[in-house]
Amino acid sequence: MPKIKLLACCSINFKLITLKQFNLTLIIVILFSLISKAQDSTTINAVKKQWFEKFSIRGYAQVRYNTLETNDNLTCEQCDKSIGGVDDFFIRRTRIIFYGQVSKQVYFYIQPDFVSSAGSTSHIAQIRDAYMDLGLDKDNVYRFRVGQSKVLFGFENMQSSQNRLPLDRHDGLNSAISNERDLGVFFYWTPKKVQERMKYISKNGLKGTGNYGMFGFGAYNGQTANQPERNDNKHLVARFSYPIQLGNQLIEPGIQGYAGEYTLDPSKVSSKTKVNSDFTYKDQRVAATFVLYPQPFGIQAEYNIGRGPEFNKLTDSIEVKNLHGGYVTLSYLQKIKNHIFIPFVRVHYFEGGKKHEKDARSYVVKELEIGIEWQPNKNFELVVMYTSSDRVYEDFINQNNHQKGSLLRLQAQVNF
Repeated sequence: MPKIKLLACCSINFKLITLKQFNLTLIIVILFSLISKAQDSTTINAVKKQWFEKFSIRGYAQVRYNTLETNDNLTCEQCDKSIGGVDDFFIRRTRIIFYGQVSKQVYFYIQPDFVSSAGSTSHIAQIRDAYMDLGLDKDNVYRFRVGQSKVLFGFENMQSSQNRLPLDRHDGLNSAISNERDLGVFFYWTPKKVQERMKYISKNGLKGTGNYGMFGFGAYNGQTANQPERNDNKHLVARFSYPIQLGNQLIEPGIQGYAGEYTLDPSKVSSKTKVNSDFTYKDQRVAATFVLYPQPFGIQAEYNIGRGPEFNKLTDSIEVKNLHGGYVTLSYLQKIKNHIFIPFVRVHYFEGGKKHEKDARSYVVKELEIGIEWQPNKNFELVVMYTSSDRVYEDFINQNNHQKGSLLRLQAQVNF
């Protein structure tokens, strides 16, 4: 009996010791597991960006001064509204851009302008861009853009005012789309090689447009930015543009076109002007582009032809008429130490109607601009430009309106 009790006692003690060791081992394993998970979580949190790290803010502002004007009656409604009259100092743009790559294939871009005009009121805030890009592959070679953005028509139209050399876009292609933007859906195809060339152009300050695709296609309202849709038809637009490397030079030829129906704003039609019963007119254009990026000598040239609404003073009516026009800009980029100087000259011509203006105002424009841009650093630019203009622009009230004149224009721009 004693032996049996002793064996039983030993057996029980052995089980107790084994159970304690097992529990201790289990606790140690659990602790190591928790520590490991905590370390993994810390690593993930260190790599994973917070919501406020997924977008950036940048912008620019432009202040202009006009002087030595020879004709106060020479104006340009679609250009700089400070031309003519008594305005000298003028805030042209103040834009703050919110943008970010929310994920690998989702990007957003919102750009308000804080010095837009509405009637006689200046310096009001208005949305310029508000869109999202949705990539269809890991490299975003194929993507859709949804929202209000620039329409794929014209290199200078898509070129940011922050980069453009002349102070205003030329009438020829800019008359196609007021404020260059509209609400719609656009598809872009940009192969990786083309993406790299576009990044090179942007990085080296060569006055490009940014990535609007090697090929783009889209459907949009056709009434221009911040305007309500006035018909059931959508404008269709397509563009092909390819940057080509030739030794140390980069050239970019392109072709684009759009077609649709534009409905005039009834409030911009004189009561005695004859107009279609539905205020709707054919609106069609095609344009060619050639760009030699300034390394150091640059050429930028575009020309478009088409048909659209235009006031006819012989019949006091708005009719679908032919239009044509374009421009050539020559420039030379010179770096002196940390300073960049870009002298330029632009000549342009346009004959046709501007559908956005009163009575689809009829135009004949001949203009010469000579200027220089100085960049002492990346945050500041100063442009001095002389403009000589010859403009015929007529509507029902202002017929036989032919204005000639010249002026000296200065612009200070801050980039942030």
